[in-house]
Amino acid sequence: MSVEEPEPLAPGGPNPEGDQGLPPEEAWRVGAYGVLARLLAAPPDRAGLELTAGLASSPDDDEASQGPLAAAWRGLARAAQGADPEAVDDEYHDLFIGLGRGELVPYASWYLSGLLMEEPLVRLRQDLSALGFERRSGNRDPEDHIAALCEVMALLIRDGEPLERQRRFFNEHLAPWGGRFFRDLQEAEAARFYRSVGALGAPFVDLEEQHLAMSG
Repeated sequence: MSVEEPEPLAPGGPNPEGDQGLPPEEAWRVGAYGVLARLLAAPPDRAGLELTAGLASSPDDDEASQGPLAAAWRGLARAAQGADPEAVDDEYHDLFIGLGRGELVPYASWYLSGLLMEEPLVRLRQDLSALGFERRSGNRDPEDHIAALCEVMALLIRDGEPLERQRRFFNEHLAPWGGRFFRDLQEAEAARFYRSVGALGAPFVDLEEQHLAMSG
């Protein structure tokens, strides 16, 4: 299958529309990964910010509704309410693109080897091929971009892949660096709106690691 565009953000909660057939916890995981993928793939326009501002925390009966993750959802919604789309666009480019490179380099190869297009990307491409994913036509970004990895996790959950496959992909390609990336994002000099994205991503990666370990 081809890696698709992230699902649109759904107002009133992080679950994307169309995942009602999943158990609530799994639908919430899909939505959380989808929100991160959408915001990290490209800067949100005004409509995207308005939708992000409408995001609620996780369901009350979910363990994630307590503690830092719930506070992070509220912080992201507040940040989106007061954000100017042009300023967020400039911030995104300063953080991730820049002149030559941005303040942060959102690729697994860079975080794990210090260089782009290195062994982590080779292993990722092998695993994506084994899972049946194909590179999206016209996409020039390497597949180890943090947004693409969040998108793949959302698709694995949405499509009902066994937890062992989800755990293997997460442990191999996100766990070794995802938390560090989101913590760096919180402390980046250029980060304003995206500081709240880092504040959501860091505890979410920690929660996923715990969830997938306990589900084994």
